Amino acid sequence: MRKERLIVPILTTLAVLWMAAQLLSSILFERSLTQALEDLEARGEWRVTRTDNRQGWLNSHGTLLLSPLLGRPWRLELTYHARHGLLSTDVEGTLLPLLDSALQRAVGEVSAPSIPRWNGRYHTLSGQSELRLSLAPFIIQQNGRELEVQGARVRLEGLFGDWRLRLMLDRLTLTDGLSSLTLGPTTLQSRYTYIDDAYHFSQYDHLTIDTLNLVYPAFELSAAPIDVISRTTLDEQELRINGELTLGDVLVPSEAPETPLLRGHAEMELSRLNADAVRGIITRLRQEAAWGDDSMPMAEGLLARLAPNLRELFKDSPRLDVSTLTLDSPLLGIELAADGALFFDARRLEALDAAKLGDDAEQARWRRRLDGDFIWHDAPPVVALWLGLPLGTKELQFDIVQGQWRVNGRPLPALLP
Repeated sequence: MRKERLIVPILTTLAVLWMAAQLLSSILFERSLTQALEDLEARGEWRVTRTDNRQGWLNSHGTLLLSPLLGRPWRLELTYHARHGLLSTDVEGTLLPLLDSALQRAVGEVSAPSIPRWNGRYHTLSGQSELRLSLAPFIIQQNGRELEVQGARVRLEGLFGDWRLRLMLDRLTLTDGLSSLTLGPTTLQSRYTYIDDAYHFSQYDHLTIDTLNLVYPAFELSAAPIDVISRTTLDEQELRINGELTLGDVLVPSEAPETPLLRGHAEMELSRLNADAVRGIITRLRQEAAWGDDSMPMAEGLLARLAPNLRELFKDSPRLDVSTLTLDSPLLGIELAADGALFFDARRLEALDAAKLGDDAEQARWRRRLDGDFIWHDAPPVVALWLGLPLGTKELQFDIVQGQWRVNGRPLPALLP
């Protein structure tokens, strides 16, 4: 009899614990989603709007609209439906690209056979999230042009402060009349780490294109492979962008199917971009986006209002270092091995106006701030001949003084009309 009396309290306690766990799972999922969207906006590249958001104990659903912060030529409508469990939440939904009226009028009608679907999982205890998207082959047609995508797969995983993305594409073909561009297989791997509100962040991207083919009616070009790596870091003092490009054999099959036209490798870094100015620009852009509306998300005169922040961006004298630049053309018999650096003169920045960069005179004022030097090691004699130098010249020193190019102490000749 005593055991029977205990059944009801035990069942009641279990029911309460189950309900509390469900509620906790729902609350933590909502908090994680809100934090992720705030982190996305903190980068200063996207605007996120939540509509039709309904949170429940067992299920939650809603709609997100993502659009570029600078203008809104397109939007991405993302719907989600979450089923909350004790230890995890399963999520699924759809992705629908939307063009604004101006872009729609410019490109014409765009059609796709179906709305892509995605699914994922949020782990309640660890805060880890996993999102997966797998697209069936599809074709988009627009004004006689055609985009065909085969084998697209996306995986996004991580938690607050550390996200990883992996995108795989078997094949992408863009056709316009008799011309076409085909690339694939293609892989993009990305990792983004940051602190609260993206005050400091670091991003690593690695893009690999196994093959690329460009076909025109009278011309064909192929390259395999193409490897691009970039590292972006914003710390207390500066924004640094490091890039690396490896270009495999570029062939012209109709002219020389076995001899590469070009192959090469380049490494460079842009540094000393003032960190506080970068953060100020991001904050100002977010404010401008919040003040805008659907028809004009960025009010006129934005560049003029950003001009003080843009000048601050250059106050630490940014520099571009080219540590490695190697190009080899077996078809033309030319090799290039060069390195160097380019500097920006940050004195009297108040004399510059970024809002007037469309004027030739203002462009000339900015060019006069550039100084640097590059060295071409073991230059071929034919290049020295082109530049009006003695045939025995082996090293070419290119100097930039107030925006003017010189080679081995002489003004650089005009090589093109």
